[in-house]
Amino acid sequence: MKKSQFAVFLTIVLSVYSLVNYYIYVTGLHALPDNYKFLYSAVYLFFFLSYIIGRFLERKFLNPFSSFFVWIGSFWLGAMVYYLLFVILIDIARLFNLFFGFLPAFSYSSDYQLMFFLIVNASVILIIIFGYLTAANPLIKKMNININKKAGVLKSLKIVMASDIHLGTIINRKRLGKIVNMINSLEPDIILLPGDVVDEDIESVVKQNCGEDLRALRAKYGVYAITGNHEYIGGVEPSVEYLTEHGLIELRDKTVRIADSFYIVGREDRASKGFAGIIRKPLYMLLEGVDKNLPVILMDHQPVRLEEAEKNGVDLQLSGHTHHGQLWPFNFITKRIYEVSMGYKQKGNTHYYVSCGVGSWGPPVRTGNRPEIVQITLNFAA
Repeated sequence: MKKSQFAVFLTIVLSVYSLVNYYIYVTGLHALPDNYKFLYSAVYLFFFLSYIIGRFLERKFLNPFSSFFVWIGSFWLGAMVYYLLFVILIDIARLFNLFFGFLPAFSYSSDYQLMFFLIVNASVILIIIFGYLTAANPLIKKMNININKKAGVLKSLKIVMASDIHLGTIINRKRLGKIVNMINSLEPDIILLPGDVVDEDIESVVKQNCGEDLRALRAKYGVYAITGNHEYIGGVEPSVEYLTEHGLIELRDKTVRIADSFYIVGREDRASKGFAGIIRKPLYMLLEGVDKNLPVILMDHQPVRLEEAEKNGVDLQLSGHTHHGQLWPFNFITKRIYEVSMGYKQKGNTHYYVSCGVGSWGPPVRTGNRPEIVQITLNFAA
């Protein structure tokens, strides 16, 4: 991404972030007695600036101080969503009250407004706590898919898929260790990581020595990964180099035939052109020379243009990226954007699974769904 494009993007993001925060701040300020307003303003300013300060400090010098601000700011991003929803509901109620007068007069009293202020804050805190506990405890989903092809001597193949780990300050080595143990407990034949293994800058991952946990992943046929948009956001080459050095086989527009029984195909992420000027190969070109009498498994981080895999004879496509919205009600948005926002679908002879991911981006919180590790057992024709 060109510096000028990034500057415009950053300006838009910061403007929206500031306007939303101002809207929430002003609503809260009006609900408080005068003697609480200075304290409220100071606390709000701290939360508002935390994520910005943390990310800025991370770029300059990664340390516990920067991590503290990133953690606080990340929780605030999640809280901000629910404060905004409450504030919108409050203003809608006030607007309807202008026409229908259904609110009692005492609801505008200072005591009532203070009480409602406290109720809203308590509700948001409980939502964030619930969301954090949900995000920290992935579930394991298991499913079987029949592929009407022979796969050499193999009768079945146990795939364990973990998309969108987002390794970094928030999804740290401790969380990674838990994910690795869960994956290994399934005794997979092959492990597939369809993008966003790294959140952004690789420096935090290196400093925590997360690579040693990645080395602990065990599968008969190896651990394969592809790039996601976040590898490109943080700098794709250092990320890929680090992951490769620690046991992952990166498939960047590459195809590999395994045990003369099946193929794994890995695509560059769609973000490659915008961030790095890398144009990924068309799928038909990537599959040239592939023997489609054998099962073909495709990893493509972003689940768009699903018909492309079907037209090109792919048997199974694995994707992530969507997080299925991560925070309610964003799951309704991702369901409108993507043909499959989460879960399984079959189109013709092609099977698709889009995972909501095992990590989280931004807020370490999930309220729209639970993170997942997916075990897919492929059963082949006799």
